[in-house]
Amino acid sequence: MRSSSHHSGAAVAESDSVRTPPFLRLVAAGLLILMMPLAATANGGTIRIGMTASDIPLTSGAPNSGFEGVRFTGMTLYDALVSWDLSQADQPAPLVPQLAESWSVSEEDPRVWTFNLRQGVEFHDGSPFNADAVVFNFDKVFDEASPQFDARQAAQVVARLPAYESIRKVDEYTVEITTKTPDSMLINQLPFMFFSSPAHWEALGRDWGAFEQDPSGTGPFRLSSLEPREQAVLVPNANYWDESRMAQAERIVLVPIPEATTRANALLSGQVDWIENPPADTLPMLESRGFQITSNGYPHLWPWQFSFLEDSPWLDRNVRHAANLAVNREEIQVLLAGNMVPAQGLLLPGDPAFGNPDFTIEYDPEQAMALLAESGFGPDNPVEATILISTSGSGQMQPQEMNELIQQQLSQVGIEVEFEVLVWESLFDNWRQGAEHSGSRGAHATNITFATHDPFAAIIRFLDTNSAPPNSLNWGYYSNSEVDALIADLRETFDAEENLSVYRQLHEAIVEDAPYLFVGHDTGPRAMAPGVAGFVQAQSWFQDLTPVHMAD
Repeated sequence: MRSSSHHSGAAVAESDSVRTPPFLRLVAAGLLILMMPLAATANGGTIRIGMTASDIPLTSGAPNSGFEGVRFTGMTLYDALVSWDLSQADQPAPLVPQLAESWSVSEEDPRVWTFNLRQGVEFHDGSPFNADAVVFNFDKVFDEASPQFDARQAAQVVARLPAYESIRKVDEYTVEITTKTPDSMLINQLPFMFFSSPAHWEALGRDWGAFEQDPSGTGPFRLSSLEPREQAVLVPNANYWDESRMAQAERIVLVPIPEATTRANALLSGQVDWIENPPADTLPMLESRGFQITSNGYPHLWPWQFSFLEDSPWLDRNVRHAANLAVNREEIQVLLAGNMVPAQGLLLPGDPAFGNPDFTIEYDPEQAMALLAESGFGPDNPVEATILISTSGSGQMQPQEMNELIQQQLSQVGIEVEFEVLVWESLFDNWRQGAEHSGSRGAHATNITFATHDPFAAIIRFLDTNSAPPNSLNWGYYSNSEVDALIADLRETFDAEENLSVYRQLHEAIVEDAPYLFVGHDTGPRAMAPGVAGFVQAQSWFQDLTPVHMAD
């Protein structure tokens, strides 16, 4: 057997079932928070967090609302076999064992992975975590014939775990997972597979709807109460198995506030203690009033994902290159008060896998116009495209303002774009439906941000030909034989150094082909009341809420 307990590789994507209230309900929900009474604090205090989501993400074990859902109702209420160490701010978050203490890959058949489970772990309801629970949860997501199959949860996980083929119980604390092909990326997909209590599901009459109101995971928090579209209250799990990650706050209150200005007003008026993604133009004012502003560059890309269907103008690589050369990223960075790293590719410029692409992504409008002219475009014959965008959403930064500025910049070189504006949850749901789906409204690109912390997260789920809908998130049906071949090599390369070398070649090929408009990397700004303590902003889209508390 070959040890892989610290294997490097890739991670996973997003999928959303839609529970979107009408627009007026969103406005009402935003105003409701301004009328909520201040919560009493004791011990570690109460911390009220204004999320960008418009509803409480699913709490039954597979959150929706993208990675914000994973952060707030996934990693709080649940654990995975492996997760990230989010305790440090000065280095990218590494994968570490969680409910699996160790794992290995078979030398005889590298499709077969063996996981040794942590013993002595209990679900919130007191039932044991063991191999039967692991098999139950995989069947909940992947086996439509199983009594516990839940389509809503499956919709969130299947695209994030495409390597999975089957699972087998070896003994009470050992399971064997088989992948469809040899795939070094499996370990990086598993952080998105959370484990719900089979015993509690049985006790609730095998009803996942009831389970959502009264969930049972193994995580550091428990759900105390849930009011859809208004709030969810999390309290510490006093019996959590990891003493180094015991929750320090008395309670965490999650409040959906999708509109950025409403979030800022809620913080200013004392109705919440913490807001995600504050409006960039409010940051100096918030800081001057004593609020904490935190940020940290991390692997998370803000792009346009191009369509490669027959009617798409992006089929012409000259047009793709021209668009990338026409965007003034420094101007967008100023718009965001500095809270953006200008993109030069999929990966952060300092990433070891960035490589040396032949195409340099920079601001060069003259070269952009020359490329367009070479393809027959100019002032009298502009490129025309329609782009799907949102006005808010998990990780979207300031999408409307950013897109309007990009629209102006592209028009100066002869690329005219129009926007189809969708509610974030609808846009996200369309991501896995694909550009051919009626929900895409004939658009030629979609604007959804995503994490790029490993090859699966950054590349495979979007750019492998086999990742086209419904398999994963290749929304635009991109297909490139060179990219496919490098992805196949990457999946079959288990040696860390060799894996990195292939990954570098893959990134170079993608930058050269430019299947995206590469715009910027997020820095994850947050604004917090002066009394919030213990938060460490990791170099990750995900963050650990267990050390957070209100200072005395």
